[in-house]
Amino acid sequence: MANKDYYEILGVSRDASNDEIKKAYRKLSKKYHPDLNKEPGADEKFKEITEAYEVLGDATKRANYDQYGSADGPQGFGGGSAGGFSGFDGGGFGFEDIFSQFFGGGSQQSTDPKAPKQGRDLEYRMDLKFEEAIFGVKKKIKYNRSSECETCKGSGAKPGTSPETCHNCHGAGYVNAEADTPLGRIQTKQACPVCHGTGKEIKEKCPTCHGSGHVEQKHEVEVSVPAGIENGQQMRLQGQGEAGKNGGPYGDLYIVFTVEPSRDFERRGTTIYAEEYIGFAKAALGGEVKVKTVYGDVSLNIPAGTQSGTVFKLKGKGAPKLHSNVNGDEKVKIHIITPTSLNKAQKAALLDYAKASNEEVNKGNFFDKVKDAFDGKN
Repeated sequence: MANKDYYEILGVSRDASNDEIKKAYRKLSKKYHPDLNKEPGADEKFKEITEAYEVLGDATKRANYDQYGSADGPQGFGGGSAGGFSGFDGGGFGFEDIFSQFFGGGSQQSTDPKAPKQGRDLEYRMDLKFEEAIFGVKKKIKYNRSSECETCKGSGAKPGTSPETCHNCHGAGYVNAEADTPLGRIQTKQACPVCHGTGKEIKEKCPTCHGSGHVEQKHEVEVSVPAGIENGQQMRLQGQGEAGKNGGPYGDLYIVFTVEPSRDFERRGTTIYAEEYIGFAKAALGGEVKVKTVYGDVSLNIPAGTQSGTVFKLKGKGAPKLHSNVNGDEKVKIHIITPTSLNKAQKAALLDYAKASNEEVNKGNFFDKVKDAFDGKN
């Protein structure tokens, strides 16, 4: 376990906040979850990501991991070796961990501060209408992001000038420091306080970005939403996040979709559900009805004797399967309408039907009484 760099696995820096660690874990777990990713090795990658989060997501385990290289804390000073220490194979409790314990050095200094670093990922929530999610759509979105300064091209220096080699660390990005410890006086490397690890000094700063090399700006990008996207799904736009450091690439933008419910349909995966209401006569005798689909109205044949609650399938009238040419089906549930009022002809016909069926029914009802009252037949 100690041989693994959990920060590298989650793609975060060693000073990442708890929220940044959670965000990285959520993103990667969605990407490699065995139920969503069927590629070879995704299962092992998911386990590795989960293991990293179990350590870095727990304050105590993370502190132990940072200080001792293990979530379980110090492994002790066992005998059996000439120097009185055990576990110096790179995965145990080594000298670097001892340095870290006494004055905050150790593994946090192992990352080259001058190395290119990818920019931060961003998240954008996009609202879609039900039909837009079915058929796909192109939308232009605008959001704020940290971008490379166009004035200085990211150098941070005033145009016509260039960053100079740091006079304090001579371009190394770090300086040597000495500290007294129970093991004696020990020398370590720390980030240079002048250039903050970049190895460069900016004597004349860019008037636009004031030396940072980055500026906050409103960025616009066109998003091609694929047909068949579902509520809660996301897509990644590479390089549309924030600017990197030390010449590193831009981060990515993750679009998270929220799909507005439909008044006519319900969707579950590629299957669309609808309801249709028909009269008693059509259910008993059969006939055709016009049924709504997302592709327009279609005719549905109702067989004689159809019961309320019967479900019919319209093949290929469902939602598209994401990134394919295959469509799901639409399922239509039939409801039979019981009339709340009848005219004379309807009532006579039903009474004849009841008589032929040997059914006993009430021959008078509320509507008859109201009609008789208006006709003066009290």
